[in-house]
Amino acid sequence: MDHSANAPGLLEGSNIGSQKERVVTEEEWLQKWEVGNIGFHKEQGHPLLQKYLDVLLNGKSGLRIFFPLCGKAVEMKWLADMGHNVVGVEVSEQALKDFFSEHSLPYCEEPVPEISGGKMFQSTSGNISLYCCSIYDLSSSIVGKFDGVWDRGALVAVNPCDRQRYASLMINLMEKNSSYLLVTVSYDPNKHKGPPFYVPESEIKSLFGSCCEIQCLEKVDDFSEKHKQWGLDYFLEVVENRRGA
Repeated sequence: MDHSANAPGLLEGSNIGSQKERVVTEEEWLQKWEVGNIGFHKEQGHPLLQKYLDVLLNGKSGLRIFFPLCGKAVEMKWLADMGHNVVGVEVSEQALKDFFSEHSLPYCEEPVPEISGGKMFQSTSGNISLYCCSIYDLSSSIVGKFDGVWDRGALVAVNPCDRQRYASLMINLMEKNSSYLLVTVSYDPNKHKGPPFYVPESEIKSLFGSCCEIQCLEKVDDFSEKHKQWGLDYFLEVVENRRGA
């Protein structure tokens, strides 16, 4: 059954108060990695990035591309192999070490002086730099600015109370005319507490609309048995592009 035509519109006015106060702690995310509860990780990469890669790259080479809350996303290696410089951030050191080991990539580890307890894991080739710290510890003075952002599983994982803080940081990290590919999810938030959290389109416009042109590229029916077990009737992935002004 195709729910993509009407579901998101019905939700714009929904009461999402049940998610509004939800807080997932850093310890809870670390625990997910420790026990392997990482159903959000896609071992084959995300088909929407493959489909809209040209939108992200905009015909350019040698870009700096940011992966917020990167986990061990295989797409980081894809883009590095294409000649781009990839920077990611993740609280789980295990996730970052798994990334390098699973791709047989040699790397070095060094502290980040500006961040208490922060570490950076960098491929010996130098084109993949992954920071182990809270994303809110980053700034453009530490990591620079980016030509492209692949945000899949990041905004939808951020605690709802932190979205404004997150969006402000992301805007600060974007170069002018950068491309920000964002994947969000749409479902009935009264039936699942998240994460991933439901972020209404109106809130996305409020968070980013003042500084970016926003274009919805596609809505994909991604409903699976997992979502059925969550008590959901439908689950969509929505991919949008934000072009920095």
